[in-house]
Amino acid sequence: MTFEYELKLTERSNPSSDDPSRTFYWPPPTGASSFLSPFGPDLGTVGAANVLNVDLVRLAVLVLAADRSSLRRVGSTNWSSRDFSLIIPVSDKNIWDAASDEVEQLLGFLTGDNWELSFRTTPPAGERIRPSSDMPRPARVVLMSGGADSALGVLESRLKLSADQSHILVSHLGLTTLSPIQRRVAEQAESLAPGPLQELNQVRLTRKRYQVDGSKFQSETSTRSRSFLFLALGLAYASVHDVPLWIPENGFASLNPPLASNRRGSLSTRTTHPAFIEGLSEILSQVGAQAEIVNPFAGMTKGQMFRSAADRVGEGKASQFLSATHSCGLTGQRSKGVPPTLQCGVCFGCVVRRASFKAAGIVDATPYATADPSDELQKWLDKNSVIPDMRGFVRRGVTNRDLLALGLPKSYPIWQARDLCDRGVEELRGVVG
Repeated sequence: MTFEYELKLTERSNPSSDDPSRTFYWPPPTGASSFLSPFGPDLGTVGAANVLNVDLVRLAVLVLAADRSSLRRVGSTNWSSRDFSLIIPVSDKNIWDAASDEVEQLLGFLTGDNWELSFRTTPPAGERIRPSSDMPRPARVVLMSGGADSALGVLESRLKLSADQSHILVSHLGLTTLSPIQRRVAEQAESLAPGPLQELNQVRLTRKRYQVDGSKFQSETSTRSRSFLFLALGLAYASVHDVPLWIPENGFASLNPPLASNRRGSLSTRTTHPAFIEGLSEILSQVGAQAEIVNPFAGMTKGQMFRSAADRVGEGKASQFLSATHSCGLTGQRSKGVPPTLQCGVCFGCVVRRASFKAAGIVDATPYATADPSDELQKWLDKNSVIPDMRGFVRRGVTNRDLLALGLPKSYPIWQARDLCDRGVEELRGVVG
């Protein structure tokens, strides 16, 4: 079965001639829309972005909408591979047609699905373009999710800036509950490294629960493509100023080694994987879009990142800063009577976080759901815990077969991957045994 979807830029309030089950609408600020978005398809409120980076955001929006609306047939440990056929409106179809094969392969690497892309040239929607601000030209744009890695990326960026420089932070809001966490991270980083100016952009761009005709979308929860949209948005902001984009992530999680033989990865994103970053940069350079993507922590484990921060700002301040971040990858806590911002303590993100605090010798003041769970909550935690798989992974270690399956680009030596994975495994051993 092939899932066929199209993105249309339309102001029609009743697009009745289209099939609502396969057509998504993203109009200028007014009009019937399939998305919650702070801007229209020209990204006018972002500024004078490179039109090819605007095209990339449109592609990423449709990829995420298709991914979310197409259910997988099996559970999370043995995913099915779906077939997608997408039609995307862009500024020049000829440019993107020439790169379509490479983009399809890259999306397949990211999600594990098969993608077939078609492009159609579409005129601009005619949005008003945001004028430049009075802030000094930023040195870079930094993606900030509210997690510990991105928080350390913000801090690292500020520490590298002089007092008369600036940077731009871009956050993508999947859950609105993360908004205050992101703002707090930005404020605390500013306090720890005062001086440089910064601008925070919190973008909530997501598919709605209901289509424009009132029908309810299906919702697949395993959306690995959300981080692709996050990355595309960051590049759009970076293109306004022609500066690099930082996407901070510890190198161990970026490599995404499989926890067990029946998993294709650790359940973390593959958007920061060296092959994905290198492949996307090459494609964007080829088409003429903003393409410089930097992971400042590519060679470090999370524990090493935590220790480095503690050495620079002090253990107490580092503990307070990092404990206020949010690394949990699970949702559904609210149904068990706990706040959605309470981190579970047993998902991949939480366990790596706990191991990193311990490896760095820093106090972990994070509230976890595992601290005092009810019987019902404990059952939910046991069901969703990755600790059994992680314990087996640590006992087994990263094998040669695992390393060969990582899909590393030729520019990344396999010995370097082994060294990084061994360091990451050693940190996990401190928590899961």
